[in-house]
Amino acid sequence: MEISILQVISGICVLAGRFTSEPGTIRKHVIMRKTVGAEPVKPKYQWIPSAIDARIRVIAWLSLVTEVVIIGTGGAVRLTGSGLGCPTWPTCVAGSLVPTSEMGIHGVIEFGNRLMSGVVGIVAVLAVVLLWRLRRERKDLFTLSIILVVGVLAQALVGGVTVLTGLNPFIVGFHFMASLIMVCISAVLVHRVYVAPGPRVRVVPVAFAGLAHATSFVVALTVLMGVVTTASGPHSGDAAAGRTGFNAELLEHLHAWPGYATLVLTIVLLGASVRGKLPIRFFVLTLFLIELVQIVVGLLQANLGLPPVLVGVHMVLASILAAAMTVVVLNLKAPSRSSADVAQMAMNATGRN
Repeated sequence: MEISILQVISGICVLAGRFTSEPGTIRKHVIMRKTVGAEPVKPKYQWIPSAIDARIRVIAWLSLVTEVVIIGTGGAVRLTGSGLGCPTWPTCVAGSLVPTSEMGIHGVIEFGNRLMSGVVGIVAVLAVVLLWRLRRERKDLFTLSIILVVGVLAQALVGGVTVLTGLNPFIVGFHFMASLIMVCISAVLVHRVYVAPGPRVRVVPVAFAGLAHATSFVVALTVLMGVVTTASGPHSGDAAAGRTGFNAELLEHLHAWPGYATLVLTIVLLGASVRGKLPIRFFVLTLFLIELVQIVVGLLQANLGLPPVLVGVHMVLASILAAAMTVVVLNLKAPSRSSADVAQMAMNATGRN
């Protein structure tokens, strides 16, 4: 049974939801400026925020950006044949944590990617620290920050296994999919720092919500097929690394078909959101534009013989696409402020069906 990226994310968010209610849209609701009952602390810890402020929002964005960037640096490692630039782990080479001059540019590229992992980890830890005083009032945010820290550690271990197994294509593919999940979790964190917690109500028609979820599944299928296609293609990360043995040309078509289906579904979503003046239309438009660019890049790389630069851009765009789809799904509901608001939103949504 295939499980989509967003289904995995939904499961993670349910865990967070055990501690707090989910928030809703960014555009229609006021940002929480103050947190009631923030835990009193000693004067030397007063610098830690007691309410959602610019520092927390900035660290949330940094989390998302660094998670996308490390996909780019990881892609650079693979596309330059530097996958075994550091042939050991956790050291770069036996007896040295850093690359030596004999290892050349490949060692530098691989080590640079490992350093980027450290940057991602630092950002994740800073998010935990900045949310510490809000760990009871905003358990959703604090839980997400903890998940990101654990994810960074887990990804480091997977990266080590990838090196120690000689760039096994299935492990490399899993490594990439796990990175995409981290991007989606960071997108959830960015979304939630802009909205108040509390009960949520659907702000789109039922049919629209169903179509959005179906689109998210097709997006996940497209990305998954892209990973398998890449694992079967020429960019293995090292001349000695193995491939899956699957027919790469056939997989290219199997990757393209759900990609086109995603675009069609998104066009329907965009038309419905504009016609119904739904608050989600800006996010759907953003998703549509990302898909257009991604398809153009995909067609170019396929017809130009898979040049490394275009393949790398395609990989980074896949992570941005996953984040955009996550945000669209999150904005299908909005936080309600009163029972009257809940009844009115539900009535409006029903009236659009």
